[in-house]
Amino acid sequence: MDSPIDDRTMSDLLAAVPMPMVAIGPDARILMLNAPARAVLGECIGTHYLIVIRQPEPVAALERVLAGGEGGAVRWRATGPGRDTIYRGTVSRVTGLGVTLAFEDISELEQAADMRRDFVANVSHELRTPLTALLGFIETLRGAAKDDPAARERFLGIMEREALRMNRLVADLLSLSRVEAEERVRPTAQIDLAGLASSVLATLRGVAEGAGVALELDVAPGLPTVPGDGDQITQVLHNLVENAVKYGASGGKVRVELRAVSQHPQLRGPGVSVAVIDQGEGIDPMHLPRLTERFYRVDSHRSREKGGTGLGLAIVKHIVNRHRGRLKVESEKGKGSRFEIVLPVH
Repeated sequence: MDSPIDDRTMSDLLAAVPMPMVAIGPDARILMLNAPARAVLGECIGTHYLIVIRQPEPVAALERVLAGGEGGAVRWRATGPGRDTIYRGTVSRVTGLGVTLAFEDISELEQAADMRRDFVANVSHELRTPLTALLGFIETLRGAAKDDPAARERFLGIMEREALRMNRLVADLLSLSRVEAEERVRPTAQIDLAGLASSVLATLRGVAEGAGVALELDVAPGLPTVPGDGDQITQVLHNLVENAVKYGASGGKVRVELRAVSQHPQLRGPGVSVAVIDQGEGIDPMHLPRLTERFYRVDSHRSREKGGTGLGLAIVKHIVNRHRGRLKVESEKGKGSRFEIVLPVH
């Protein structure tokens, strides 16, 4: 025969549960709750549970169990002032006491699942377009254009461009995967940012000249070295300068400035600032918060035409995070853009 559980034992059990847990008596009033539940629901002992728990899903489950039905799992969404919170809980009968509701916040898990689904959908979409083009041209070359040398050369050129686009996408996906895998491990080797910036500008000078853009490097004297991964920071600088050349070419100039920062409030110490500045058409402020999202593009058609994969700034963000640095973007329509990274000296 089951023995009723006393209040002291039940209170100790609730306190030992790490997730929020509420005990509700047969009269539908809250008997006790542990500290995590109090943080979510407030001080509500003696209150009818309907006043505190208002979402239909847990309310229906509690009503069912209080009426003698079976308990079970329940899931609900609570609307808050900043964001919605998704909870997963379990309603159980406790002999001699009433009903318990234990629940946990699974918002981050749900968000991660949504991000994975979006990522797969985006990758599929990005690959489908060039693959469809390749398959269509292959079919044409085997049929109508089989004996047309001029058409064959034109189609092969397009096929090469689409294949290179897929290759860039796969390379960026692999790069993003490696960066994310290493993000928790901060690099310790000392790197010279001025030397890396000079090397990147030398590499991109031909591309800039082809776009009619002059590259300038302005390095403040006495810059300290910073702990970092030279290859990854080179990739950051390459991505930022290449983007400035591609999308800020109308300004005719891209300037890279390196400055020492004696005290950065977010880094809580000294750092080195690297700013890539163009005088192009600028970016509408509405786009700025989303620039580092995977596959987010201000102008999708223009980005694809210029060979962009939509992953460059996402890679930049993760590399800067790995270096415990900060990324800041400032832009105004018609006045150009300024992308700045600040890396800590220590």
